Amino acid sequence: MNSVIEKEKKLNLALTKLKNLNLKNPDIKKEIENLKTHKNQLEIEKQDLEQKYKYLKEDYNILCEKLSEIQNKEKIDQKKQIEFSEKIDELNQETDTLIDEIDKWQT
Repeated sequence: MNSVIEKEKKLNLALTKLKNLNLKNPDIKKEIENLKTHKNQLEIEKQDLEQKYKYLKEDYNILCEKLSEIQNKEKIDQKKQIEFSEKIDELNQETDTLIDEIDKWQT
């Protein structure tokens, strides 16, 4: 993107210098027209690149949002998994306690 801007600046500088020259020479006029054409082409390319950059930036932002959502969901899932494991541990402890109580009653 910077190279397009630099090229545009150089072309503008060259055009300014050429405007100050004697324009009676037909070769110089032709060269000026070529430079103007080249400048116009570069401006078109610049606009195209800026449009593509805009779309890429929008896509990037959308992907960042989706990634953030996925990460948040993953954190929630991990938290649920931990809670589930803790509940299983509690149930195991209660089961062990009940088995101990049953054993006491049987003896």
